[in-house]
Amino acid sequence: MTDYSDYGAGYAFALLFLFLPLVLIFAAAAYVVSSWFFMRIFEKAGVQGKWRAWVPVYNMMVFAKLGDLSPWVMLGAIAASVLLGQIPAIGFIFGLLVIAAGVLAALRVGAKLGKEWPLLLLWIIPGVGQLIWFGIAAFTTSPWNPNIGPSPWATTFLKDTVVWDGIPVQPSAVAGPGYAAPGGYQPPAGYQPPAGYQAPPAAPPQGYTPPAAQPGATPPPAAQPGATPPPAAPSGPATPPVPPSTEPPAAPGQPEA
Repeated sequence: MTDYSDYGAGYAFALLFLFLPLVLIFAAAAYVVSSWFFMRIFEKAGVQGKWRAWVPVYNMMVFAKLGDLSPWVMLGAIAASVLLGQIPAIGFIFGLLVIAAGVLAALRVGAKLGKEWPLLLLWIIPGVGQLIWFGIAAFTTSPWNPNIGPSPWATTFLKDTVVWDGIPVQPSAVAGPGYAAPGGYQPPAGYQPPAGYQAPPAAPPQGYTPPAAQPGATPPPAAQPGATPPPAAPSGPATPPVPPSTEPPAAPGQPEA
């Protein structure tokens, strides 16, 4: 009797050896293209050293910093996705952590490049959706603008407080001079805002109401344009006036005494 199981195993091995090179070629091409896109984005953001874009995992951590997300959170999401993603039934949940971290960072990076959040829907397309988004971000003509509002997670453990040489600290990730973020958040040691950065004016406390004008009070007159100011008072000591004489006037024709 013929054992067809041997044919099935041989057929599976044949498919494996046929498609494995194609999978490896596609993975290598995706790595080269994505690293190139990372390099372009890093150049826009002022990151020093093109090599950072070509180191796997590390380039995602740098991307997270540019997106106001802690690089250690990104590293933890990658580790959980790789190590725990193989657990049956629930492994896919851990596999979504790295995607969620990437979406958070991409949301902020896109905002600094002038891109609206609906572009992130490209990430839903499996396989090529993320590459399309990175390509749009890499080749956009919009300049890099880090002076946007603080991230929604600026007071949580997701915030970026790490300072790395060669990677500019994002003003949108930390509080600038004169800015008081909720929760007493303080910028990391060694932080210097970029040249020309203007901190937003401090907002009045919640519930503050300006005092009402007193009834009948006359507001001070506004200075008229071109009006000449009144002369200033002399700075020296004032001379007292001479008192009038108390002697009677002399009679006519008589010499004065």
